[in-house]
Amino acid sequence: MRPLIAGNWKMNGLTEPSAALALAIRHGLADAGAEVLLCPPATQLAAVSALVEGSGIATGGQDCHTRDSGAHTGDISPVMLADAGARYVILGHSERRQDHGETSAIVAAKVSAAMKAGLIPIVCVGETESDRSAGEQETVVGSQITESLPSDFTGIIAYEPIWAIGTGKVPTSADIAAMHAFIRGELIRDQAEGVGFRILYGGSVKPGNAAEILGLPDVGGALVGGASLIAEDFLAIIRAV
Repeated sequence: MRPLIAGNWKMNGLTEPSAALALAIRHGLADAGAEVLLCPPATQLAAVSALVEGSGIATGGQDCHTRDSGAHTGDISPVMLADAGARYVILGHSERRQDHGETSAIVAAKVSAAMKAGLIPIVCVGETESDRSAGEQETVVGSQITESLPSDFTGIIAYEPIWAIGTGKVPTSADIAAMHAFIRGELIRDQAEGVGFRILYGGSVKPGNAAEILGLPDVGGALVGGASLIAEDFLAIIRAV
């Protein structure tokens, strides 16, 4: 299975800059050894999906509701994402868990809804600085895996070392490898298919560290934030595969 390099644009991207970024990535993409995914904001999803159609680049949403339709002002349903061209959806991102109070139970319900709509969920897990300082990183991440994944889960896991994002602290290769190995063990324990699930690393991946990170055991790709907003940086990470 080829690694997946996913770009999470977060709340960034108006019409013209989003189109320019998508086209620059499309035109700069050579014979990549990775699968490539762009997750623009919902307002740009249909346009970006149309711009990369036929290129092998997939698109995805950054969140979805648990229902397909209804009186849920401001939300977007999984079937709406699929209708706009998405094949994937990011769920349980640390920013959703922290800023919007999403529990693992809510994430699990969203994962089930996304799978029902034919989307591939990318489920994020990760520990805070206080969790790691207390030596509870495996307890926290293990609980998130158990509680965020329905029993019939088929999808992707993304590990976010929340304690290292924007703090200036840098996880070592040993830190990353250890947590990915732990996550793999948890997935296999919960279901035999877990041996084949991709586990992405999502902690400030940049051109300068991509090759080292992507070469670690059990790292099946990267969930890229800020660097995905710069075409040359994102392409360099893809080439690092």
